[in-house]
Amino acid sequence: MEQTTVKDLVRASGGRLLAGDPDTVVKHVSIDSRVMKGQDLFVPLIGERSDAHDYLGQAIENGAAAVFSSRTMESLPGAAWIQVEDTLKALQDVGRDYRRRMGIPVVGVTGSVGKTTTREMVAAALSAGFRVFRTSKNFNSDIGLPVTMTEMGKEDELAVLEMGMSNFGEMEVLSSLAEPSAAVITNIGVAHMEQLKTRENIFREKLKIASSMKAGGTLILNGDDEFLKTVPAECGFHRIFYGCGENCDYRAEQVRITSGGTEFVAVHGKDRVLTLLPVMGKHMVMNALAAMAAASLWGISMEQAAKALESFEGFKNRQQIYGVGDFRVIDDTYNASPDSMKAALGVLDGMETEGRKIAVLANMLELGENSRQFHYEVGQFAAEHSPELLICIGELAAEIGKGLLDAGAPTEVKAFASREEALPYLRNEARSGDLILFKGSNSMRLGELIEALKG
Repeated sequence: MEQTTVKDLVRASGGRLLAGDPDTVVKHVSIDSRVMKGQDLFVPLIGERSDAHDYLGQAIENGAAAVFSSRTMESLPGAAWIQVEDTLKALQDVGRDYRRRMGIPVVGVTGSVGKTTTREMVAAALSAGFRVFRTSKNFNSDIGLPVTMTEMGKEDELAVLEMGMSNFGEMEVLSSLAEPSAAVITNIGVAHMEQLKTRENIFREKLKIASSMKAGGTLILNGDDEFLKTVPAECGFHRIFYGCGENCDYRAEQVRITSGGTEFVAVHGKDRVLTLLPVMGKHMVMNALAAMAAASLWGISMEQAAKALESFEGFKNRQQIYGVGDFRVIDDTYNASPDSMKAALGVLDGMETEGRKIAVLANMLELGENSRQFHYEVGQFAAEHSPELLICIGELAAEIGKGLLDAGAPTEVKAFASREEALPYLRNEARSGDLILFKGSNSMRLGELIEALKG
């Protein structure tokens, strides 16, 4: 945080200073009593199972310069003590106030799949002309976003903020915090169906990223998405569509997966730019087009954006490709939804390998009452890309194998209840030259299966 004191926190939160010096400088915000960077504000959040007020003493011992408290309790020595009605709301108020004081334009990024990669590509493209701040880690929720925003610095000229939601009303809160000048919506999938029930509901909630968008703002929309392409001109904002369809303002042609990544021709009006991405897949092309569209709003040409994207490297556990023994793995174990699993299967299909192509697919979670059907449909899709061997881990993932076999694919299918049961088979089955995709929800912990194979 730049130029922030305890009295700024009191003003922003509407709280009351019970103890401490109002001129104490605060530089960071922490929601973990164990972790302080120095001169921190500690915000004790109240969850379903715990109340971080119990750790106020620990936070102060670890160096907190100020604390919020919504409990009626005697203040502890060693830090400025600010009484607030609700610690989460106070955190959000501080984040919102700080973002307004920084005053830099914000690009918000949301969608069912691809938020983080798109965020990083947008930031990379904008970095061709500006110093860009972006969301750190996965701090994209109503808790993480305000913490993230307090890390903006006076040198930053633009911010790219990831905004994730899983329930009704959450996106409106995020939009009120970020107040974006532009917003990217990557797609409308079936993530968080347990809470949101239908894709129509997801569509309506995602569009609320614009609920606090600044006047004259721009929506950057996936023009190939059946929902997003219907956003009307009367929405109140400028629209830019990207994708492969003729309706798209930024369009990809001649998409080709190579041994070194993905190449395509980016088209906008009469401009055509050959673009080389060091990552695999058509979905990466879509992310790059969104980045080019966003960069154009601040005067960065497609050529400049394409050059910046040549150095994009991706993320740990998100389609990382590396050797394990004498075979290769595609490590896409960070998380999974039907759309991202289909995209990963497309990457596996498009890559060259000396041996077989093997897919190790685990349960996708939080898909609601139609979860089995969504898994089955992934299997039907997989039949079009026909890996030589499919290994399913978990009861739901077994439906992927069923869908693939019902489609008549010549793929060998093996199903296991857990990764521990799958390990001996996979260890014995993996051969020299094979290419093995690992994909499943984060809680299925397929990364541990890869580590076991390394051992």
